[in-house]
Amino acid sequence: MMIPVRCFTCGKIVGSVYPTYLKRVQMGEDPKAVLDDLGLKRYCCRRMIVAHADLVDEVIPLG
Repeated sequence: MMIPVRCFTCGKIVGSVYPTYLKRVQMGEDPKAVLDDLGLKRYCCRRMIVAHADLVDEVIPLG
């Protein structure tokens, strides 16, 4: 589905960094370096971004 706005554990806003993370990783940057650069230091926030599966296209067919 859609990325949650806040981290479930600590409450830090993570929803706004997901598009930037996705674009930079697709361009070939190291995911660890991108997460560090975006300010996601806690492992709970990192898991919110790394473990996200974008399923909106499968749930709502545009067809």
